[in-house]
Formats: sequence, structure tokens, C-alpha cells
Amino acid sequence: MQKIIYKAETRGSYDYGWLKTNYSFSFNRYYNPERMNFGKLRVLNDDIVLPNMGFDTHPHDNMEIITIPLQGSLEHKDSTGTSGIISTGEVQIMSAGSGIFHSERNPSKDEVLSLFQIWIFPKLKNIEPRYAQKKFDLNDRINKLQLIVSPDKNSDTLWINQDAFLYISSLKENNSLDYQLNIPDNVLFVMVIDGEVEIDGDILKKRDAIGLSDFKQVNIKAQKDSDLLFIEIPS
Repeated sequence: MQKIIYKAETRGSYDYGWLKTNYSFSFNRYYNPERMNFGKLRVLNDDIVLPNMGFDTHPHDNMEIITIPLQGSLEHKDSTGTSGIISTGEVQIMSAGSGIFHSERNPSKDEVLSLFQIWIFPKLKNIEPRYAQKKFDLNDRINKLQLIVSPDKNSDTLWINQDAFLYISSLKENNSLDYQLNIPDNVLFVMVIDGEVEIDGDILKKRDAIGLSDFKQVNIKAQKDSDLLFIEIPS
């Protein structure tokens, strides 16, 4: 097994006033040539957006963009004519494909919005842009892996244009689970959303992450009640 540990405090960060963000990989004003991506995972931004603020309409192309609200709600509008509110417990995915414009904002007058935005390089380029969102039962992730994004087109998950799988788990103290790769040549990025876990002998705390490759299965044990994000992608 090969691994790269990303401690929370080593991420890039910037305070834009209305937006406070931490960058796992080079993005915007943060550039680190040693942190450009992990496999096909290009971006994992940890954003806090103030009330009534957000990202004005802007373009994207040929990227799979996943947004996971951790606290509060996100208002989305895009050039496909889609608009809606995504709240905690829901997940959004957008295939930018051949080109799309969208805006995102915190519609609340008083509640801060906390979210992860994830960019994954696509499998096929210049596909027709598309958007989807889905609500997931929080109870279905307790002490197990809840699949939220996959390359399989079914009603249980959100579809992604890549051989990628995303899971969320709420692992209670002293409980453990094994992660086995869906595709043997893939790699795995695990982000500790909250709590503290042990992975292959390493202790990871809130917002720490680890990238794993050259393995088939890994054990994760919770030292405290923990919420985890698993991103399995091609290398």
C-alpha cells in the first residue's frame, strides 16, 4: 500500500470576506505544484459562505462537479434551465460537458453555508451538460458505507461520467469498516469530515485526509464518532 497524508492545517486557505475556503489541491489563489490532484480527483474545496452571498454566474466545461452541503442550503441555477435548493443530506452533481454556466449562493438571511465542492476529471469529453441532485437517508450511513455517486445509472445513486465511486459513512466510536476497491486499479481518497479515525496505523482527525493506492482493502476504525467521505477514482 502506498499513501499520502494530507493534514488539515497544510491545505491552502483564503478569506475572501464573504467566502472562507480551504483547498486540498491547487485552486484559484492557492498553488502548490506537489498538490495538483490525486488521480482523477482535481478539486476538493471546503467552503464557508456567508448569508446572502455566493458565486455569480460563471462557466465550466469537461468536469464532473459534485457539491455536498454540510450545513445550511445552497441555491443553484444553470444554463440548462435547472434551478433548485440543495440542503444538508442532499448531494448535487453536474456534468459540465461541452460547456455550462451556473451560479451558486447561500439563500439564507442568517445561516452560514458549509459545503464541499469536488471536481473529478470526466471519462468522456464534450458530453451534453446535465444536472442532478438527490436526498439520502442519514440513517443509511451509520457504521456502513452509503454510496452516493457511481458510474452505474440507477435510481439509488447519482450518476457520474467517470469510473468513480463516492461514499459517506457515519462511523460510531470503536466501530470499524473495511473498504474494498470497486475497480482494482483505482485509488482512494478519504476525508475525515469530523471526528477521529485510524487508517492503516495512521490517526486522522477533523479535515485530515489520506490518499491510498496499490491496495485492495483497507480497514478504518473510529476513535471517536466520525463522519467520513470516500472518493474512489482512477489513478
